[in-house]
Amino acid sequence: MSDSTRGIPRREFMKAAVAIGGSAALSACLDRGGGMPDVEQGPDDLSSLPERQHAWNQFLATDDHDNDVAPRHQVLLFLNYAGGDNGTPSQSERETVESAFKNLERAYKRSHDGLLFSVGYSPSYFARFGAEDVLPKPKALASFEDPKLDEQDAVVHLASDHAELVLAVEEALLGNRDELNGVSVTGLADVFEKANRRTGFVGDGLPAEHQDVNGIPDSEPVPEDSPLYMGFKSGFRKNQANEDSVTIQDGPFAGGTTQHVSNISLHLDQWYEQDSRDQRVAKMFCPVHAEEGRVEGAGDNLGDSSGMGDDCIGQVEEHARKRGMVGHSQKSASARKDDSPLILRRDFDSTDGGKAGLHFVAVQRSISDFEETREAMNGDDLAENSSVGQRVNNGILQYMTVERRGNFLVPPRSRRSLPNPNQ
Repeated sequence: MSDSTRGIPRREFMKAAVAIGGSAALSACLDRGGGMPDVEQGPDDLSSLPERQHAWNQFLATDDHDNDVAPRHQVLLFLNYAGGDNGTPSQSERETVESAFKNLERAYKRSHDGLLFSVGYSPSYFARFGAEDVLPKPKALASFEDPKLDEQDAVVHLASDHAELVLAVEEALLGNRDELNGVSVTGLADVFEKANRRTGFVGDGLPAEHQDVNGIPDSEPVPEDSPLYMGFKSGFRKNQANEDSVTIQDGPFAGGTTQHVSNISLHLDQWYEQDSRDQRVAKMFCPVHAEEGRVEGAGDNLGDSSGMGDDCIGQVEEHARKRGMVGHSQKSASARKDDSPLILRRDFDSTDGGKAGLHFVAVQRSISDFEETREAMNGDDLAENSSVGQRVNNGILQYMTVERRGNFLVPPRSRRSLPNPNQ
């Protein structure tokens, strides 16, 4: 990051720094921003923190409609256990990992304005213990998919409104920094090896500032007020599962959850240059929303719900047959239990690799809940019985390519450090 970056607006600079990562990017961030942000430390008594790693909602900002607002900067740090393909962790290694995580909790308050993080473990990790039944392996979830499958042992999800903070935390975990916010910290370098990292952002204006990438037309069509590349908001409170419903209720990991992480490439040339605004609304939400002009701008006017009533959910097949088009939200809304969604979305956009992408992070009680939701999104039955194509006019499927999929189990905090599933 050179002197030529001085002319780049601060928000764009910070996003670029997170995407690049490493000590040089952190130093450039600190130089540009005047140092680390002034953030409160965490509590002295860490037992006051929630037992659920995935208990983020109470620590998030909310908008005018009480929807949770995701932290602006996010990193997925994928790790492999350093003890070899068949090795199992020692108690000493568990203590090293737990010390590193506790140091993070002491350094920064649990908040979007501080640090939110979780660590999850893959089927490959649990196979070390002969426990192949703890979590299903990832797989393609549609006939038209051919994703690479993530087999890294663990993933740490870092999130904060401050770019400098997520970069500093990542460097500390990798053993390249021994202090955070006045707290001495230790890393994971003796126990884990870095496999790869994925980064991104979410929030009003950020996608528009970062649309000079492959997958988005040169006309810079992403709306200034959109929190995501496709021009509309997501994460409406009533369209999200709550944290209680995605929590594992019994067994050795009661109090934890499962996490699905997919990397999706976006292809938005037709979305913005051929499709009309009404077509985009119909494909993202529902044809009725387009006909009645229900969506203004990015959709803030919808309040706390995408508005999937019986005129949308109950008419999916009718719309497919007679209108030749169905909406993404319209299909997804059918995957519910006790009238509540099955998954809690924590996804964010990305420019990794110089192309527009989406890191779709979802937590749910079981991976089967995610698979059921994805099956509803596929709309295979609609493609078979109407003029709707397997991907064309079938929600937003034609604008996305799933590059990678991974499944992880996020234990409760008390078992987050190299858990043994047999104990």
